[in-house]
Amino acid sequence: MYRLSASFLALALAFVGAPQAMAQTRIKDIVDVENVRENQLVGYGLVVGLAGTGDRIRNAPFTEESMQSMLERMGVNIRGTQMRTQNVAAVSITATMPPFSRSGSRIDVQVSALGDATSLQGGTLIASSLRALDGEIYAVAQGPVAVSGFKGQGAAASVSRGVTTSARIAGGAIVEREVPYQLRSANSLKLALKNPDFSTADRITRAINGRYPGSAQMLDPATVEVRPSNQFAGSVIDLVTQVGDLEVKVDQPAKVVINEASGTVVMNSDVRITPVAIAQGGLTISVTEAPQVSQPQPFSQGGQTTVVPRTQVQVNDGNGASLAVINGPSLKALVSGLNTLGVSPRDLITILQAIKTAGALQAEIEVQ
Repeated sequence: MYRLSASFLALALAFVGAPQAMAQTRIKDIVDVENVRENQLVGYGLVVGLAGTGDRIRNAPFTEESMQSMLERMGVNIRGTQMRTQNVAAVSITATMPPFSRSGSRIDVQVSALGDATSLQGGTLIASSLRALDGEIYAVAQGPVAVSGFKGQGAAASVSRGVTTSARIAGGAIVEREVPYQLRSANSLKLALKNPDFSTADRITRAINGRYPGSAQMLDPATVEVRPSNQFAGSVIDLVTQVGDLEVKVDQPAKVVINEASGTVVMNSDVRITPVAIAQGGLTISVTEAPQVSQPQPFSQGGQTTVVPRTQVQVNDGNGASLAVINGPSLKALVSGLNTLGVSPRDLITILQAIKTAGALQAEIEVQ
């Protein structure tokens, strides 16, 4: 068990050193323009050139069928023959096409094995189409794959790092179809807040109207509508470009984010706690198995070798529970109070959840 003062407390104190001096943020960094979004693409293909690490044909019939179809398109008929190659792997291909992508531009693609291939290292993706949910082809992918992981093994040991059945092709797809955006003809555009909040949306509206009166209207905590006023001579696109550099103070609700898998706890500066008493006692039970082998004496008749179990159990109750009264008008006081208990991040998760249940933690808890 280790105290939080080494890292967590120092980070928290630095974070809340001057809560009143909250930094200003550009509007373009906290909003998205309506209908200006990425598009997800997916496809299916074959990776060839693997050094015996591809799909076993009999275990992946779709790989065999894909190979037959590909070779038939090239004028090679292998129907009725038995293939035993393990240099080919069937893969799924995914890509994200950024907004305003033009024909001929390149995008990155992610390749993942579908069958029982053990590695895609050294393979090359054969030309494959990428489709959107509307069924239309928007890009074509091909090229050598790059695997970040590796695997090595011998007769009695093996070592691996990363994932060898997933790879990436930088700039591996060429855009064939564009997604039309009718922004120039629009009379108004809506700015969607990435983190909806009433205060932030109101500040964005006030900042825009302060520079261009009558141009912005808050529709809800997540949306601000922008429309050129009589004082603005340009189009709505010109208006959005101008207001993107305006700075506002971003508000945020009090939130505690907990990742139970890694034991990570993150709080923002608005977390508050009312007076509460906490007793924390760490109970640790250690069970150690050390079996011993009992051998019979030399020349003994009917003696047998037996394994005698030896179990050692140790209980550590943390020298009793410690009690502390915490009154946290700020995150600094909250972390300092929890630090007096000497809790570990794992214990801190349980304590925060218990404080929330008791109604003393004035913040939302999000468990990942």
